[in-house]
Amino acid sequence: MPGADRDAWRPISPPDEDGPRDGALPAYVANGLIGLRVREMPLMAGMTLVNGVVGENPERRVEAAAPVPYPLAADLCVNGVWMSDQPWAVSDLRQAYDFATGELTSRCRVRLGGVDAAVEILTLASRTAPTLVMQEIHVRPDVPCHMRLRAVVATTDLRGRVARRRTDTPGEPEPACDGSLLWSTEGDLSTCGVALATETTPGASPDVTAWDATGPLQTTYDLGTVGKRGASLRQMAALIPSLIHARPDEEAVRRVARGAQTGFDVLRARNRDAWRELWRGRIVVDGATPDHQALIDAAYFYLNSSVHPASPSATSIFGLATWHDYNYYFGHVMWDIDAFCVPPVMLSQPDAARALLDFRSRGLRAAKSNARLSGRRGVQFPWEAAPLTGQEAAPGAGSAAAHEDHGSLHVARAFALFADATGDEAFLRDDAWPVLEGVADWIVSRLTRTARGYELKRATGPAEVPDPPDNDAFSLMLSHDVLCRAVAAAEATGRTPPASWAEVRDNLYLPVRSDKVIAAHDAFRIDEPKGATPSPLGGLFPGGYRTDEAVERRTLDFYLAHWRDYVGAPMFPALYGVWAARTGDRALALKLFEEGYAAYDAGRFHQCLEYRPDHPDSETAAGPFFANLGGMLLGLLFGFTGLDAKGDPAHWPDRPVVLPEGWRAISVERLWFGGRTASLRADQGAERAVIKFH
Repeated sequence: MPGADRDAWRPISPPDEDGPRDGALPAYVANGLIGLRVREMPLMAGMTLVNGVVGENPERRVEAAAPVPYPLAADLCVNGVWMSDQPWAVSDLRQAYDFATGELTSRCRVRLGGVDAAVEILTLASRTAPTLVMQEIHVRPDVPCHMRLRAVVATTDLRGRVARRRTDTPGEPEPACDGSLLWSTEGDLSTCGVALATETTPGASPDVTAWDATGPLQTTYDLGTVGKRGASLRQMAALIPSLIHARPDEEAVRRVARGAQTGFDVLRARNRDAWRELWRGRIVVDGATPDHQALIDAAYFYLNSSVHPASPSATSIFGLATWHDYNYYFGHVMWDIDAFCVPPVMLSQPDAARALLDFRSRGLRAAKSNARLSGRRGVQFPWEAAPLTGQEAAPGAGSAAAHEDHGSLHVARAFALFADATGDEAFLRDDAWPVLEGVADWIVSRLTRTARGYELKRATGPAEVPDPPDNDAFSLMLSHDVLCRAVAAAEATGRTPPASWAEVRDNLYLPVRSDKVIAAHDAFRIDEPKGATPSPLGGLFPGGYRTDEAVERRTLDFYLAHWRDYVGAPMFPALYGVWAARTGDRALALKLFEEGYAAYDAGRFHQCLEYRPDHPDSETAAGPFFANLGGMLLGLLFGFTGLDAKGDPAHWPDRPVVLPEGWRAISVERLWFGGRTASLRADQGAERAVIKFH
C-alpha cells in the first residue's frame, strides 16, 4: 500500500550529462514565479522569465513573455586572467539534476594563469521564498593562486532597458544588498525588479560597480591568495514583476535582504523540505520499467516546478522555459493548461492550481468583451491569453482565435473540477459560478437550432485545418459536459438554471456515422488533412462525454486503428494509452504509452518535447511541453484508474482499472481534497480504484 516503502517518494533523477549540449536544450530550473535556462557552464548568462513580465515581441509585435536580466551570471579570475576573456579554457563539463530537491549541480575544470581549478556550481529556485533564485560557486585550484570572483546580473543580448539602477539604499548608512535594477521590457509594457546579494568564503570585501548607471549589476571580490581548499561565492537574487508590485525593484531589495538574513543554508534546507512534501504526491507505477517511471517522475517534476501559489499569470504551455531558437508560443496562456495541467496540479498543489484559475478570473472582463465583439453572450476566453492583460494575443490574423471555440469549454471544466475536488462552497459560488454561467450562456448563443438539433457551425477542433467544418464533435462533447456541470453548479448554489441550458444540452446534435462511430465533424473523411486526429476520443476522455457502449467502443477502435498517422504531433498522443486500455487491449496500451509519450523524451534531463524527434515539424526541439506531459499525468491519475472527477471525490472511482501490460498498480501516497489528504490505489483488474481518506 502507499507509504509502505519509506523511500517510495524518492523520484528517479535523470542521468548526468557530460560535455557541451550540441544543440540540446539547456537545463530548466524554476519555481513557478521565476524560470531559468541554465547553460552547461552556468557562469555564462542563460535566459530568465518571470511570471507576468511581458514585452512587445520583436518579430510579431504582440504582448509576449519577455526575457529579463539573468541574475546568476559570474566570472572567475586566476592570477590576473579572467575566464570570460578565454572561455575556451573550460573543459570536462558535467551536470547533474537532482529531481528530489530541485537542485542542479554543474562541474567543470578551468585552466587559467597556469593553474588548473575544479569548479562546482549549485543552482536552485526557492519554493518557500519564490522571489529568490540562488547559486553557490566553489573553486578548488591545484596550487595556491591569486583569485577573484565576480557576481553579475547580466543585461546583455536583451531587448529592453535599465530604467533605474541603485547600489545604495536611500536613507540607510549601509546598502541593504549589492544593488538593484528596474528593467523595462521592449515597448515598456511592464517592468521587473532585480536585486542581488552576495557573500564569499573566505570572507572578503565586496567591490560593487557603482558608476555604471545603465549597465549590469556587478560585484567583485578580491580573495587574495587561495590555497587548495578553495573559495566559494554565493549569489542570491530576487526578481519581482510589476504586475504584483508597483515599484518592483524596491520590493526586490526587501525580498533579497530578507533572504540574506535568513541565510543561504536555511533557504536551501527549506527548499529541500518543500520538494520532499511535494514528492509525497509522486505517481508510482508498480510494474513499470525504470525508464518509464523516470519519465513519469520527470513530468511530475517539471509541471510542479512551473506552478506556484505566487504565480500571477498562470503558466504557459512551456512553463517558464524559453530559448533563443523558438517562439515558445510567446508565453501565452492556452487551453492546454486548463485541460491537461489543472487536474493533476489540483491534487498535488491545490493552492497553485487555484493560482492558475485566478488568472482566468482576472481575465473574466476581457472574456466578456471578447464574447460581445463576436456577437455572443456570456464569456469567451482568449485562444492565446496575454499574461499581463488576459486579452487575446494571438499573432497575425489569429485564425485559431477566430475559429477554435473549444478553449472556453476547458476553462469552465477546470473551474468545475477544482470546485468538486476541494468541496469549497465559497469558490463554487464566487469564482466557479461566474465562469460556468458565462460559458454556458456563450454555448447557447454560439449554437444554431436546426431540424437536427443544436449545431455548431464553422468551428475548428484540435485538428487545425484552414476551412472550419461544421459540428466539431470534440467541442460539442465538451459543451454537453459543461452544460451538465453548469446546471449542477446552479442547483448547488441555490439558483435556478436557465431552461435554455437543459434544452440545448438534451438536444445537441453530434455527428455519428451509420457504423456508430462518432465522426470528428460533418462530412468527415479519415483521409482528409489531419483526419487521424483523435478528437472524438478526447471528448470521451478527458472530456467526460457519456454515450452508449457500442458507440464508445466503435469510436475507440476506429481512431485507435489510425494512431500511426497522428502520433508524433503534440498534445493528444499522450492519451492514446488510456484509450487503448478502455478497449481492454493492455498490450496496445503499453505500446502507445511508449509511442505516444516516451518517444517524445529527448535531450538533456527528460525535457519532454513538443514534437517527437522523428516528426517532420521537429526541426527545432522545444520543451518541456506541458500539453504532452500534463496529458500523460492526467491519464495516469484519472484515465487508467477510472476516475470521473465529478461531485464528491469519494465517488470518483467509476470504471474498472485497466493498466498497460506489465503494470500491476498505480499508487499515490498523498492527494489533496479540500484540505483533506487521501491515498490512491488502482490495482490492475480491480472493479474500482480505491481513494482512502486519511
